Amino acid sequence: MPTARGSQLAAPFCYPPSMDHLWTPWRYAYVTGATQKPGCIFCDAPKETDRQALIVHRAEHCYIILNAYPYTNGHVMVVPYTHLGELQKLPAAAATEMMALTQKLETVLRQLYVPDGINLGMNIGKAAGAGVAGHIHMHILPRWVADANFVSVIGETRVLPESLDLTWERIRKAFAIGNL
Repeated sequence: MPTARGSQLAAPFCYPPSMDHLWTPWRYAYVTGATQKPGCIFCDAPKETDRQALIVHRAEHCYIILNAYPYTNGHVMVVPYTHLGELQKLPAAAATEMMALTQKLETVLRQLYVPDGINLGMNIGKAAGAGVAGHIHMHILPRWVADANFVSVIGETRVLPESLDLTWERIRKAFAIGNL
């Protein structure tokens, strides 16, 4: 009868199957911040045309912009024009407008995408996960039951069936129609 040590040595080595890799080298610059421009992306966006900046709507204190790296189709953000890093510093009129635009976006996203739910959120500060830590913004995005599939969870890659251009056109049109 083999000893415990002997049986361990006699056991065949087990190697997991080789791992597949899905390469996304274009994301490296974004992840590492290599392509960061000086200034603030949210302060600079309103200086561009709406289509260039992916701005869907401009209001008095805030504007609505598509997320250039969306979690799902329809992922938009409400951004105040004022560069502030804390919600508590946002003037009441801008905060009221931000919430009113968020409510309108909920209506538009429910009509356009028929989601099972809606995520709303702010990440205030780098430690909280803010990609743009110095300029607050509200994320609004449609969600569906089981919308996180193996490609997103394991492959860290999003599969989006709609282009940003088409999303921009659909949301912009829906937001403008009927004075929503």
